[in-house]
Amino acid sequence: MTQATQFHLPPSVKKSNDCPTEHAGVRAWVFEMIQLLQPDQIHWCDGTDVEKENLTRQAVDAGILIKLNQEKLPGCYYHRSNPNDVARVEECTFICTRTKDEAGPTNNWMAPEAMYQKLYGMCRGAMKGRTMYVIAYLMGPPGSPLTKIGVEITDSIYVVLSMRVMTRMGYVAWDQLGVDGSYTKGLHSMLDVNPQRRFIAHFPQDNMIISVGSNYGGNVLLGKKCLALRLGSYLGRDEGWMAEHMLILAVESPEGEKTYVAAAFPSACGKTNFAMMIPPNRFKGWKITTIGDDIAWMKPGSDGRLYAINPEAGYFGVVPGTNSKSNPNAMLSMAKDTIYTNVALTPDGDVWWEGKDGEPPKECLDWKGNRWTPASKEKAAHPNSRFAAPMANNPALAPEANSPEGVPISAIIFGGRRASTMPLVFQAFNWIHGVYVGATMGSEMTAAAAGTVGQVRRDPMAMLPFCGYNMGDYFSHWLKMRKLLKNPPKIFHVNWFRRNAEGKFLWPGYGENVRVLKWIIDRCRGRVYAGESPLGWMPDAKDIDTEGLTNFNPQDMEEVLSVDIEDWKREVLLQDELFYKMYSDLPKELLFQRELLIARL
Repeated sequence: MTQATQFHLPPSVKKSNDCPTEHAGVRAWVFEMIQLLQPDQIHWCDGTDVEKENLTRQAVDAGILIKLNQEKLPGCYYHRSNPNDVARVEECTFICTRTKDEAGPTNNWMAPEAMYQKLYGMCRGAMKGRTMYVIAYLMGPPGSPLTKIGVEITDSIYVVLSMRVMTRMGYVAWDQLGVDGSYTKGLHSMLDVNPQRRFIAHFPQDNMIISVGSNYGGNVLLGKKCLALRLGSYLGRDEGWMAEHMLILAVESPEGEKTYVAAAFPSACGKTNFAMMIPPNRFKGWKITTIGDDIAWMKPGSDGRLYAINPEAGYFGVVPGTNSKSNPNAMLSMAKDTIYTNVALTPDGDVWWEGKDGEPPKECLDWKGNRWTPASKEKAAHPNSRFAAPMANNPALAPEANSPEGVPISAIIFGGRRASTMPLVFQAFNWIHGVYVGATMGSEMTAAAAGTVGQVRRDPMAMLPFCGYNMGDYFSHWLKMRKLLKNPPKIFHVNWFRRNAEGKFLWPGYGENVRVLKWIIDRCRGRVYAGESPLGWMPDAKDIDTEGLTNFNPQDMEEVLSVDIEDWKREVLLQDELFYKMYSDLPKELLFQRELLIARL
């Protein structure tokens, strides 16, 4: 454990504990930030249980957290964010590279010098009357060659307690940092939580993140989307690995055969449900365990396979619609030591949201703190309300989740929320075709990002809001990775959300998705047939096991697997919208794949 050391402070700043690091770079930067931000007090986070108890008590006393019914939800607390601060804000998110071309046409860009000047101006004196918390955290298991170290400065006690859930925080990170380790700098200040003064800025060439004006998870837990994806993707390109918006799961057959799968779905499209899936009775003896529910860092191994780790230590999941049917493991994961944000609060200190088990409460407080009844027009829980729970709570946590070496990926699955056009499942012809499939992925928008809910948006690899550099170069990086892999994963596309003419979902989803997953695994292991279609290799209807499915007949399977050629001609034209935007940076291989698809159609 790192020893506390002397750290000289300006006379006006109190300290709540001693500095835990001798790292000269960290100490110099923190001193510089103290002079800029002018906090009343500094607290170096150590990640201990005693610290958690003290900070939680302070947060409750200040009204930042509400203590929930400890008999029903032991160790759980409730947080209500500002109503103007409830989701990621892509229009306020910037990639600050030296040239605009490096950021690319799909990112907001500002020159680094101009952004530093702007944000440091906003931060001058921003922590007067506040405590500055210094958080050292690991993204990845201790000792993994892929693990990165971050140091975040924040004035939000909510951020400190959430980072404790979501990362390996405190002494474990200070120890791995040592006296000369490299690290990502992160500065966060709530300021006055004003949308007009809200910026999330990334400086990939300086390994730096600055977030101001927000206190919502995805904008301020700087290890999550900011380091794990935006800076991570940039570092991965330069260092020969991949940072992807993907879950990782392990599937074990009754015979003990294990297969590892990574899957990219846009936010609120069932990623956490898929990562924590429980197989139906028909698949008794099959076991699915979770390695990660949101982010995968992947690197070629010495055997020519692609190995993945989950850099996070917790789950930051969307709550509405989660129940004991849709995701029993998530319900168990958030049953203790969890921070709930923007759900409804019942009179007995429990939480509620639309889609939770049981009847709605007769009366409660909604996510804004207003009285709510079932007759109310507004929703009780915000559509993007969240839970932050330690991954150790997950009863289906894979033992490999903490493996420094990672796990070998056999299949990569892309998928979005599409009511039509996309069939239940198909397999890309090869890696380059798979990159095209991922690059043209579309999904109906959800409440996880500010925008028009229901509108189909192109979201390549589910990375459009998270790629830290030019998206055309990102596709090129995917193509280059193939050359480093002797045994690359096979690539698939799925769509659980297709509807019939009456608007009813054709596929039952949830745990029944293991039926599709089994076909995918059998394809990876060369055990099952697939027919050629214009889109890729597709299953014969009889090869998807439907035994035991109620209210599902052979006609449903034919419909959910059908490919409408006229629909697809329109789809190709819709795909062009993003391609035209990126045309000058698009790898020629993807343009060639588009021509091949048109020819097949």
